[in-house]
Amino acid sequence: MITIHEVLKRPVVTEKGITKKENERTLCFEVAADANKIQVKQAVEKLFNVKVEEVRTANFEGKIRRRGRFAGYKSDWKKAYVKLEAGQKVPEFTEM
Repeated sequence: MITIHEVLKRPVVTEKGITKKENERTLCFEVAADANKIQVKQAVEKLFNVKVEEVRTANFEGKIRRRGRFAGYKSDWKKAYVKLEAGQKVPEFTEM
């Protein structure tokens, strides 16, 4: 069993993520690979004191990375898009 602090690894701050946050009340996080939507919802609600409307997840395979003649793989990872209910204040990551 993983704790709520292990479910959410970090916010994913990209152009697309910032646009979704401003226009659609949707936050984007990198989450634990074995976390499910229910665990992600509970973690966000508890850590940010907001109500979550829906959670969508996406799995990504790690890419090959090279350093000169040496090659390795980045880890596989999982992203979660968390949509907040109407009327909820969208938390700023700089306030945490």
